Amino acid sequence: MFKVDLNSDLGESFGAYTIGLDNEVIAHVSSANVACGYHAGDPLVMEKTVAAAKAAGVAVGAHPGYPDLMGFGRRNMVCAPKEVKAYVKYQLGALMAFTKSNGVPLQHCKPHGALYNMAGKDLDLALAIAEAIAEVDDKIILLALANSKMVEAGKQVGLRVASEVFADRAYQADGSLVPRKLPGAVIHDTDVAIARTVRMVKEGKVTAITGEEVPLEVHSICVHGDNPSAVAFVKNIRARLEEEGVTIAPIAQIV
Repeated sequence: MFKVDLNSDLGESFGAYTIGLDNEVIAHVSSANVACGYHAGDPLVMEKTVAAAKAAGVAVGAHPGYPDLMGFGRRNMVCAPKEVKAYVKYQLGALMAFTKSNGVPLQHCKPHGALYNMAGKDLDLALAIAEAIAEVDDKIILLALANSKMVEAGKQVGLRVASEVFADRAYQADGSLVPRKLPGAVIHDTDVAIARTVRMVKEGKVTAITGEEVPLEVHSICVHGDNPSAVAFVKNIRARLEEEGVTIAPIAQIV
């Protein structure tokens, strides 16, 4: 019996700016990564997103990033591990106010953007994130890139760790994602992306952009919903997985 989580980054609007199609996406995922105000999101959006996830029966996770609203958290920053640790604690605390007041548990924590990518290759940075989570609440699951330093760090600290894969991204031979600036980094053919995802879930393998077979443990699949075609993709990938006998469930039911 195959079981996998579908997660999406939500709550990334702020002020007068609307980013993403949260209302459409939330019907098709099982876990939501909610922005905590550093790279995106604001208190009103956090409140609204947590309430919407609760109403939809979708598990809630924190999505902390670098303090980089202008760059949407996608620019690399030079920060000491102790700084990153404090940033993650701060953002967890902010979202926990809304999860507690809405009566829902904080299921997981998934770093965003540059913080996610850098921690995937830097063990000291990954340990700072894992330690921050453990010191706030060691029941929170760390959602991390499969085969990355974050998985190693989470296990080292004693957290439950969920390995994440990406439906529409190309992989390198070492299991890392192909940087977005390189050709072929994003897979635009829906049929190809869905077929790759089904294989990752059922066989635990993906073909790297250079042709190697990369083994992957898959607990959660990241899907995006920032445009109408992306929402259709989320809907289609869920339908296809269920046709293949895969149960969609929140991370807490998998790890």
